[in-house]
Amino acid sequence: MSDSPTTVAQLIVRCLEAEGVRYMFGIPGEENIRLVDATAGSSIRFILVRHEQAASFMADIYGRLTGKAAVCAATLGPGAINLLLGVADAHTDSTPLVAISAQVGLDRIYKESHQYIDLESMFRPVTKWAATIGTVASVPEMLRKAFDLAQRERPGAVYLAVPEDLEAQAAPADLVPLTARPSHITAPDPAQVAAAVAILRRAKRPVLLAGHGVARAHASEKLQELSEMLGIPVATTFMAKGVMPARHPNTLGVIGFMRHDYENFAFDEADVILSVGYELQEFAPARINPDRDKTIIHVHRFAEDIDASYPVTVAVEADVALALDALIAAFAAQPAGPFPKDAKIRGLCEAELAAGARDDRFPLAPQRIVSDIRAALDDDDIVLADTGAIKMWMARLYPAQKPLTCLISNGLSTMAFSLPGAIAARLACPGRKVLAAMGDGSFLMNSQEIETAVREKIPLVVLVWVDNAYGLIKWKMDLELKHHRDVDFGNPDFVRYAESFGAAGYAIERAADLLPTLKRALAGDGVSIIACPVDYAENIRLTDRLGELTLSL
Repeated sequence: MSDSPTTVAQLIVRCLEAEGVRYMFGIPGEENIRLVDATAGSSIRFILVRHEQAASFMADIYGRLTGKAAVCAATLGPGAINLLLGVADAHTDSTPLVAISAQVGLDRIYKESHQYIDLESMFRPVTKWAATIGTVASVPEMLRKAFDLAQRERPGAVYLAVPEDLEAQAAPADLVPLTARPSHITAPDPAQVAAAVAILRRAKRPVLLAGHGVARAHASEKLQELSEMLGIPVATTFMAKGVMPARHPNTLGVIGFMRHDYENFAFDEADVILSVGYELQEFAPARINPDRDKTIIHVHRFAEDIDASYPVTVAVEADVALALDALIAAFAAQPAGPFPKDAKIRGLCEAELAAGARDDRFPLAPQRIVSDIRAALDDDDIVLADTGAIKMWMARLYPAQKPLTCLISNGLSTMAFSLPGAIAARLACPGRKVLAAMGDGSFLMNSQEIETAVREKIPLVVLVWVDNAYGLIKWKMDLELKHHRDVDFGNPDFVRYAESFGAAGYAIERAADLLPTLKRALAGDGVSIIACPVDYAENIRLTDRLGELTLSL
């Protein structure tokens, strides 16, 4: 690109380059062709997708892994509307994302006209900021504001509309991208730290609840240090899996299952909850404090939302890493603990996964599939667990050893994010293997993106758990209605389907085949689809077993 942009579209691309944007995910339409064309010769790689929803999921996952807002782009009207789901998913999962769509020209935006929808109003409820660029002069400021808002704690999504006639206008040579403002890190209030320390010193059975904010703050090692110093057990939310290594003796597991799971018993017995980086949309507080009798210490960059089951006694509102440093320093000066570890809880979870690893039934037990996925992936590799029954099994049992290595949609619990998300994960982390674990229901919602991965030469593996039904809804119906209906469907031949896109296809026909097939596919440099039948009779057995455990304790 030349030093002096000649159009607003080129100026926008220069602003994106200044923000460090490396990828733009989207589909060109008549009204945004200049913006797409302006990426040619720039440092930004335009990734053409097959559905705008997939573009927004790609930006979502790229932002979650890098902490930098990625861009999804679409034309006006239906194209922009298709971005909405991934934008909402990113926003509810506190992930930075910038969505840019075309809009009708300024010459007709004020009246009823072809393909006009009030996109700004549509995106406003699911973004931190939604706006329409109305003048050429405002472009640098609005782009800088968009990225500043998206990436600032609490991160989220931002939407900008670009009128088609504005996109084509000439931009004065003196309009240039703006530089980012200096980052501001909030230090903890010593008085609040002292109050939190005093509560923990008096505690009998505290438990530490770690949320997604720990991963965003890159504070996993400090969290582990505090846990070891106090001997305090740690449970995580689904989205925080791995911020405490699963193999660490202080790790309890995850909170988030729809029934009273093993980890819930630690909260039943706790008198104090040290909540670090937790956000309420990750898991309802009523599930861990139903009697509203726990003393809660809230540690995060921002105040918690109001919830009757989350009555905060002390709030340390500061950078999570700095807050943990302050707590570590206080207890280094005067030790406390150790506290009960709840080893029986850890043992129950490990025993369930170990038993599954030896289960040779076909179709495969969910526990066996989780065990084989763990065996096929290194600690740094990434698995994206889609929404459905698969999410429950992966979130509960997959032993994540590092943060952001098991990605789950939890704020919105969106289906079909993981295949397009896997494409973005591989772009964000090119040296790591990436696996999308999906139910057959979610797979076919965005399976067209196999072609995107093949065309763009982005290696990844998709493991489809096949049960010919919307398994989680069947599970829920059987639990609450004692029957199910309208959840079963047919499927294509997954091997031939994969091959029709130019990908490799595999069909698992016995339990012993899954692990070697996973290893073979992950070692390759192409796109592979593995269809694995799953025995979801285990679903009801699990909830029955947990119910019996609850009654026995």
